[in-house]
Amino acid sequence: MRPPVDAFVALGSNLANPPAQLRRATIALGRLPDTRFVAGSRWYRTAPVGDADQPQYLNAVVHLRTALAPYTLLGALLLIESAQGRIRGPERWGPRTLDLDLVLYGDLVLDDPRLTLPHPRLHERRFVLEPLAELAPDLEIPGRGRVLRVLMDLNPATTG
Repeated sequence: MRPPVDAFVALGSNLANPPAQLRRATIALGRLPDTRFVAGSRWYRTAPVGDADQPQYLNAVVHLRTALAPYTLLGALLLIESAQGRIRGPERWGPRTLDLDLVLYGDLVLDDPRLTLPHPRLHERRFVLEPLAELAPDLEIPGRGRVLRVLMDLNPATTG
């Protein structure tokens, strides 16, 4: 078994009772094998990215300590999304029951068609940075610096 790492997962929902979606997803994340739920941020209500003609989102970040390999964890996230009614279509930033993004996996830097770590738009997304800073303000984002510093440097008008 591989040594456990700190992984951070961003959660978002704007369909089918978002508070219930986030609660169920958090429980499912805590039940993953070889994984311990460390902490979850409060929930943030945010405007949608892209098509503004959709409901507001409920967003959060969860801190996990996991021995799952990054691709195994990604596969588990996709299964949780699917179990909660997520249907992946061609629309990139459309409404969804649940979106789970692996945003950080230890200090791993990876650029692969299936998985990019850190998440390629993490440093631009206040709706991920704020809950991440709540959980780990001194956490280093590889190639970007400390979470709180990145959040403070973010243009307040930038939400996408």
